[in-house]
Amino acid sequence: MSLLKRTAACLRIWGDELIPDELSHVLGARPSFSHLKGDTIVVNARTGANRIAKTGTWHLVVEQRTPGDLDDQIDELFAQLNHDPALWTSLQSRFELDLYCGLFMETRNDLLVISPRNMHLLGERGIELRLEIYDPTREAAGIGRFRRGRLKRHR
Repeated sequence: MSLLKRTAACLRIWGDELIPDELSHVLGARPSFSHLKGDTIVVNARTGANRIAKTGTWHLVVEQRTPGDLDDQIDELFAQLNHDPALWTSLQSRFELDLYCGLFMETRNDLLVISPRNMHLLGERGIELRLEIYDPTREAAGIGRFRRGRLKRHR
């Protein structure tokens, strides 16, 4: 069994009442991406296509790891953030929180390890772990790629 080829990780917080600047202040970090509910978001800069944000969003992305090391990415994400348990209890009562991860396999039987410490960290903060697992044969065929917290289809 080998380690995953690559991993990507993004902490996502969203909700209708979310104000990114306020969240950045209490968390102690600037987001990689954020917007308010109702903001106009450019979907395609080339065509000028836009959409209106249905909810407020705050995302913090860390660099992808090759070979994959999701445990290290979790450490890096949360080292930047306020550790106060009362803050996280408040956030989970007001917003949706998840750690969105892309797992890119090298072979059909790859290995991922998340330490008990990091599983506890996510659980005590009420953060759902979402894993998107990419089949090595699909990526080799150019069917999908993980970019900035979401899957992009190649044409």
